Amino acid sequence: MPQFQRRRRNLLAQSQGMHGVEELFVGVERGKCGRIGNGVKGLVDSGLSTVPEAYVQPPEERIDKENAIKYDLPPIDLSKLDGHGPDHDEVANQIVRAVETLGFFQVVNHGVPLHLLESLKVSAHYFFSLPPQRKAVYLADVSPSPLVKYGTSYIPEKEKALGWKDYILMQYTNDDEALQHWPQEIKELLLEYLRSSTGMVKKLLQVTLGNLGVKPDDSMIDVLIGKKMLSMIFYPICPNPDLTLGVGRHSDIGTFTVLLQDEVGGLYVKIEPDTGYGKKGDWILIPPTPNALVINVGDMLQILSNGKYKSAKHIVCTSSTNSRVSVPIFIMPRETTKIAPLPQVVEKDGIAVYKEFVYVDYMNKVFANALDGKKSLDFAKISPA
Repeated sequence: MPQFQRRRRNLLAQSQGMHGVEELFVGVERGKCGRIGNGVKGLVDSGLSTVPEAYVQPPEERIDKENAIKYDLPPIDLSKLDGHGPDHDEVANQIVRAVETLGFFQVVNHGVPLHLLESLKVSAHYFFSLPPQRKAVYLADVSPSPLVKYGTSYIPEKEKALGWKDYILMQYTNDDEALQHWPQEIKELLLEYLRSSTGMVKKLLQVTLGNLGVKPDDSMIDVLIGKKMLSMIFYPICPNPDLTLGVGRHSDIGTFTVLLQDEVGGLYVKIEPDTGYGKKGDWILIPPTPNALVINVGDMLQILSNGKYKSAKHIVCTSSTNSRVSVPIFIMPRETTKIAPLPQVVEKDGIAVYKEFVYVDYMNKVFANALDGKKSLDFAKISPA
């Protein structure tokens, strides 16, 4: 074991003073947790009063939440995209403005039943309250299927500090495999969530690609949304939330992400260009909005648009008063898809900012490294001559 891993393991074990927590940390770090499965929730349930050193973020990674801007635009009403006329055009313009500037927006009348949204939040809390041995079934090295993974930090051996969260991540291939392999307690709800959100995602692609001068047909859209991953994420109460992050600075690597967040909040987005939202470098809180889903632009849409659309850098902060759940759907191209700026955009811009690559190569590059803002986009950038 590398020295820094051993040091972090020992710090955590010392801070807790109990063998079980040391076992938990080694398991999370090395993917050999076996039947433990406690996760960060297990640390909190053990009664700790301070954040273990391994979870303390470097000062440069933390943000000043007190001075963050609060996103106060009303959610976009997607029902107005049905049909034609001024309402359709105004909603389309709202979507385009959002993807060109912040890369995040909220939507209502999205086609996902409201009772389902509430059931998903309840089910997420229920799943993470299950006995540790039930969740441990899905730890990376022992999961009965490569389609399901339970864990805490995504790449703990490479991260500067561990994330204050637990998650269950599921890849979607088809309904039959999902019903066979996804956790019994949540699979039906997640499949309904995926099915009911697909129409919304297709509409968003039609608007955003149409604004670039492309009229996507069904086959193009199917390619750009051909890979899907769903997750339930649990952010336990944290004794020192100013020292930790649930998820560090990153952008999402797909086309779009659809996010259900609960009433607790904690999602912050960094402003890239100066906009009406604030100045470049400011952080903006995306507050929970009743009945709304959060949509954010992924790296692939930024590349397809030759940089016109922005995949936003974002983080999740923790709370000392309430645990939080979120349920994202990561919408990505098929792994074999060749990705490059759209020819119509390059012709207008006069130069391509990004090279062509196969999507699976981008995925492999990202998943081999710790979260690091939007550095993953460097893989696709064309270096100046």
